[in-house]
Amino acid sequence: MKITAIRHCKAEGQESNAPLTAEGEQQAKELAVFLEGQDFDCVISSPFKRAIDTIKPYAELNNRTIKVDERLAERILSIEDDPNWRDNLERTYKEEHLKFPGGESTFEAKQRITSLIYDLQAKSYKSVLIVTHGNLLSLMINLYDSSFGFKEWELLSNPDVFLIDALSKDVSKLWVS
Repeated sequence: MKITAIRHCKAEGQESNAPLTAEGEQQAKELAVFLEGQDFDCVISSPFKRAIDTIKPYAELNNRTIKVDERLAERILSIEDDPNWRDNLERTYKEEHLKFPGGESTFEAKQRITSLIYDLQAKSYKSVLIVTHGNLLSLMINLYDSSFGFKEWELLSNPDVFLIDALSKDVSKLWVS
């Protein structure tokens, strides 16, 4: 199975209902053109508004339905305000079971995304399009390329598009914003 994995376009915030910025809306249109003509067995998005809005122009252009899956929601590091969140996030890449109050460990987030991938493989899909968020995308890539970690997460941009071949475990970047 080949997974085209997308980090959402530029958004106005981190809240689940944060809309795309004007630049993000333009990026979503450009992304739709970039993806035009590609045939995916299914298009799945995080339930967050910015993720759905990222892929909506593609779906409309290609008359595709967007399936929403909670397992693609962004990972919550902690429900507490943490001025050291960046350092703590980096720690979670090295300590996969490390968990902060109300948050999700790297291990748990990887189990969540693995569950989705197994479900897609069980349906014998050949090619899927997934729209998610930076941290979860980096953890998904890490499942196939163990060298992809915190430093690579820091280099992600909005949007980013990667092609993951689940069989060969090959990961390649398709879009540079």
